[in-house]
Amino acid sequence: MADHNELGIKGEELAEKYLRDSGYEILERNWRFGKDEIDIIARDGDFLVIAEVKTRRTNYFGEPEEFVTRQKQHFLIRGANAYVEKKEIDLETRFDILSVLFYGKTYTVKQIKDAFYPLV
Repeated sequence: MADHNELGIKGEELAEKYLRDSGYEILERNWRFGKDEIDIIARDGDFLVIAEVKTRRTNYFGEPEEFVTRQKQHFLIRGANAYVEKKEIDLETRFDILSVLFYGKTYTVKQIKDAFYPLV
């Protein structure tokens, strides 16, 4: 497996642990709808949380969360709509980004709640 894939998997594991430790109920990991993928789907009280995880070894070129493009947001929104319909969920949906940044053997996890909103 390529090094960047392993880094991404490790970042998702750390993000999931962060959410669990914060009291979230993890519903899905790497949920797919066609070509779209949602890294983590969780429940936070009365919210369905669609979480995109971005992991980097350095912030030299910018913070990890800055790499969630409008196109990626569109894919997440489309996937979230499919998930809500398929599972018949009646919760308000929130889109969060979990930014995982490694510093050698240490790391930080930063959660950006309501990172973006679907355009109507």
